[in-house]
Amino acid sequence: MDAFAASSGFSRRTVYRWERGETLPRKAAMRMLDTLIREHRQAAVPASTKAFRFIDLFAGIGGLRRGFDEYGECVFTSEWDKYSQATYLANYDCEHEVTGDITKVSVESIPPHDLLLAGFPCQPFSIAGVSKKNALNRPHGFADETQGTLFFNVAKIIQHHRPRAFLLENVKNLVNHDKGRTFEVIHRTLTAELGYQVHWKVINSKAFVPQQRERIFIVGFRDPNDFTFADLVLPDMLNGPKLSTILHPEDGTEELDAPYTRGNIASVSEKYTLTDHLWRYLQGYAAKHKAAGNGFGFGLVGPGDVARTLSARYYKDGSEILVEQKGKNPRRLTPRECARLMGFDEPGGRDFIIPVSDTQAYRQFGNAVVVPVVKAVAEHMLPWLVDRAQIEPERLQRKLALAG
Repeated sequence: MDAFAASSGFSRRTVYRWERGETLPRKAAMRMLDTLIREHRQAAVPASTKAFRFIDLFAGIGGLRRGFDEYGECVFTSEWDKYSQATYLANYDCEHEVTGDITKVSVESIPPHDLLLAGFPCQPFSIAGVSKKNALNRPHGFADETQGTLFFNVAKIIQHHRPRAFLLENVKNLVNHDKGRTFEVIHRTLTAELGYQVHWKVINSKAFVPQQRERIFIVGFRDPNDFTFADLVLPDMLNGPKLSTILHPEDGTEELDAPYTRGNIASVSEKYTLTDHLWRYLQGYAAKHKAAGNGFGFGLVGPGDVARTLSARYYKDGSEILVEQKGKNPRRLTPRECARLMGFDEPGGRDFIIPVSDTQAYRQFGNAVVVPVVKAVAEHMLPWLVDRAQIEPERLQRKLALAG
């Protein structure tokens, strides 16, 4: 507490009153204290002595990385989009360059690693000719079945480096894509071809954040173990948080966060309110499809609701998540609210740096993974990734008990 008082500008008397519970600290002080605690923990586990090394492929803005950064050292990052690279570099300490197109990187140049992370895009898999090769009793493998897809590059890296484990993330429909044949090829490649023990689970993020967002997480281990998703304990989805936890309160209780909020009470900037023209168009579009018996239309929400899935096209009209406003047209979420909705910022937080335009920010958050979900999966994997003595006991006591 003395260190916090010295660095924060608050008096020792004030800080000790907080510690004794006589008064409550302001939100700004709480955020400062949280930052100090995180810095202390990171300093206690320097990168050079972290428990494992990992690589971050198709990294986007680092959603998968955030689940493992505390315990592992990121030694390689690949992300082709220059705007996502800018956001990534603004938020993570990288002692290595962020590589662009992974298809142009030789597998030999990638550093050795214990864990591979990849939120790889799901392109259509070309499996034409496989049945013919089977009929002719000709051999084929993942190079034949997945060539031309980005999964092929992931598989080549796994084949060459043989990491201890991997975590792949994708859309829920990966399981059903092409009548299940796409996932069949992926699963067979990872198990029969590469020899990994593979598990997968579809997780809905609304247990952690106020958003309906289902994603598949595929975990693989090189060496046989008793890992299972069956004992992954998740919060109750029926009692998950509501949008009030991520929306700007607009009542003066939140610090100004320009350019997203303005004025004495930090109200949301007018540019996020829909124009009359766009609002009329969205209402007419919804009415047209409702009359035709279709479910297309905008999603109007308030503080007590859970949002639809935030998509990469949100920048176009914001129609999937429109926030009600009294006496005027609804508005889009601000990029800061998107950061909170995806778990890159804590509720009410503003630590995540957004160095790009609103359009690029919406694309990035819409393509990202929900951070608290990744952290839950990461903590579930950790007992099989590191020496248990290296894991914070208070954070993983439940996980270790379940693991036996």
